[in-house]
Amino acid sequence: MASELCKTISVARLEKHKNLFLNYRNLHHFPLELLKDEGLQYLERLYMKRNSLTSLPENLAQKLPNLVELYLHSNNIVVVPEAIGSLVKLQCLDLSDNALEIVCPEIGRLRALRHLRLANNQLQFLPPDLGRSRELQYVYVDNNIHLKGLPSYLYNKVIGCSGCGAPIQVSEVKLLSFSSGQRTVFLPAEVKAIGTEHDHVLPLQELAMRGLYHTYHSLLKDLNFLSPISLPRSLLELLHCPLGHCHRCSEPMFTIVYPKLFPLRETPMAGLHQWKTTVSFVAYCCSTQCLQTFDLLS
Repeated sequence: MASELCKTISVARLEKHKNLFLNYRNLHHFPLELLKDEGLQYLERLYMKRNSLTSLPENLAQKLPNLVELYLHSNNIVVVPEAIGSLVKLQCLDLSDNALEIVCPEIGRLRALRHLRLANNQLQFLPPDLGRSRELQYVYVDNNIHLKGLPSYLYNKVIGCSGCGAPIQVSEVKLLSFSSGQRTVFLPAEVKAIGTEHDHVLPLQELAMRGLYHTYHSLLKDLNFLSPISLPRSLLELLHCPLGHCHRCSEPMFTIVYPKLFPLRETPMAGLHQWKTTVSFVAYCCSTQCLQTFDLLS
């Protein structure tokens, strides 16, 4: 099998192939043959589905600089190296069905990226800046049961997130709802209160959680200093994973949101639903100020 693999890669290098198929090869390590000498400079599409890879090489972008599509579906990858952010031509990245717990922020540097597939992993959160690129249009994170919130910059993308978040028995939880005209929208179960434009002061618990969150991010970088004795377990979990981020300013939100409903025809997604303007988009703001100033098209 090893000699056959080396021969396949050698032929691809010699004949300057643009596509290379290494699916179902029972690979436990990224093939060194791909990284020899100058790598495969002409390669644009690399298929490595259904192997047993656990990591990617740090010099991937250096050796395969012209990759446009990278398919790593169904491996055992736990960490994606920061160097992946140097694949400047990458348009499609498929990391579905792996063992990812964290997505490195450097993925947000892939300005050419259009399709990102992260379904069926162990993700708890996504990088806050993911989605700033206008090119990124499709993000699939289905079946990440620990993923309870999405970055606000993804609001105008096509998102697949079915099966995300801890399963909740609706019959046992009284869900809050937000009504606008004839439309009623149920909010995430983690939301404890709904704000209106007449509220001027946030609840004390929300202010405390936001203060603690910012302290953790700016100074400590590690929540392990907080023991279950210092905070109830439910608040510790919420601190690790806010219920969402403000669509206006990306402020994390823990117990309260200020919802604003936009008819679908006013959103960048209108064309995707073929004039089905009965569907609406709900934006979640973190404060009265954000609620009053948020314009979806600005």
